[in-house]
Amino acid sequence: MDLDPALPSYCDSLSSYQRRQTITATIGDLTMGSSAPIRVQSMTTTNTMDTEATIEQSIRMIDAGCELVRITAPSIREAKNLEHIRAGLRARGYTTPLVADIHYTPNAAEIAARVVEKVRINPGNYVDKKQFAVLEYSDAEYMQELERIRDRFVPLVKICKEHGTAMRIGTNHGSLSDRIMSRYGDNPHGMVESALEFLRIADDEGYDNIVLSMKSSNPLIMVQAYRLLVARLKQEQMKPYPLHLGVTEAGDGEDGRVKSAVGIGTLLEDGLGDTIRVSLTEDPEAEIPVAQALARRYA
Repeated sequence: MDLDPALPSYCDSLSSYQRRQTITATIGDLTMGSSAPIRVQSMTTTNTMDTEATIEQSIRMIDAGCELVRITAPSIREAKNLEHIRAGLRARGYTTPLVADIHYTPNAAEIAARVVEKVRINPGNYVDKKQFAVLEYSDAEYMQELERIRDRFVPLVKICKEHGTAMRIGTNHGSLSDRIMSRYGDNPHGMVESALEFLRIADDEGYDNIVLSMKSSNPLIMVQAYRLLVARLKQEQMKPYPLHLGVTEAGDGEDGRVKSAVGIGTLLEDGLGDTIRVSLTEDPEAEIPVAQALARRYA
């Protein structure tokens, strides 16, 4: 998919490195954006209800150089347990910000946003349920759908504003909603529009402590989506939000590292990207040196 030539450029120079200038996101004591180094993060693989195992794995990640620790919170139960995990880490002297990973449960996100420094939501399934259905909407019907999203999303935005919690609006190519795919397609265009729908609502509420991501297991789709996102932000005269880079489920060993380097490295060369997560099917601490090696070139 080639970008529309009428769109603004996604980078300042195609021949020399220039980092994209962004606003700054604040995640606990950590800043993210063009005024800060490219941050390295990873995600725990333990059962979130196993407090001690999650704390121990988080410590291994942090000791390896992880600057943000993401923990899944698929239900209210796990979201509440984040408080115990956070307290356990703080008691051991670790102040690294925690990120709650939320997909299907807005109520869990609203709890987690009061506990941890950042929440990640997936616009493809935060409100919608995927049934692989082809849907048809009139423009008026589609606007009603957007109002439905607004009603469900605004409470989280208000909690994040009140508690100083950051948010990642993280589109995943593999979980675009039926609504988005029917309207825009199963492609980078659909990925970008999925995020922009939520971003416009946050903007209306005066909330901008946001990081954006466009993840795919296909590096080509991922690169196209990020470039299109940056161009669309410029086109709509929206703020230049920081970007979280990653190739979903890259694999393990040399294959996983090469696949991640292709997608993430291409965008870093464009000057895009403010935090990296290399997604390997290995222990999460093994991801850190790979991400650090990618970021080091731009230190």
